[in-house]
Amino acid sequence: MKKYLEAGKVRNTHGVKGALKIEHWCDEPGVFAALPRVYTEYSDIYKEHKIIAASITGEDTLIIRLEDVNTFEDAAKLKNSVLYASRDDLPDDPDRVFIADMIGLPVYDADTGSKYGTLADVSTNGAQELYVVKTPIGERSVPAVKEFIKEVDPQRGIFIRPIPGLLD
Repeated sequence: MKKYLEAGKVRNTHGVKGALKIEHWCDEPGVFAALPRVYTEYSDIYKEHKIIAASITGEDTLIIRLEDVNTFEDAAKLKNSVLYASRDDLPDDPDRVFIADMIGLPVYDADTGSKYGTLADVSTNGAQELYVVKTPIGERSVPAVKEFIKEVDPQRGIFIRPIPGLLD
């Protein structure tokens, strides 16, 4: 299990005092805004940045200030950087499963136990999440809704009940 999880991306600078415009990848913007710190990664080394201010500006955007980023030039260096959160800083919820823990899990038929393939990606770009399943005949997308996804178990796999033709 990874200690640091992708939490968002620096989309741009904001103002001249080093503020950053962030696209968050958390369940909701309040989760990101409540983080005490974020991390940037360079060659598998994670650098901590303490968050000193965070404000939600939209459904998927925030403006944050970091303790060690005080100028426009400092902020510009972080543009397009992925920001990571430590698992220790995220709300404790025993029912929560992180996308990072799902990638690579086997995907099974919930009724027969037949293996369809492995989870290659989770797409969050549309109205609903899509699970991208790598099957022997190529990648297939499964809507991540309760009608199809019956169980996600990080230890055993993902169990689905697809409609006929969805994965053929």
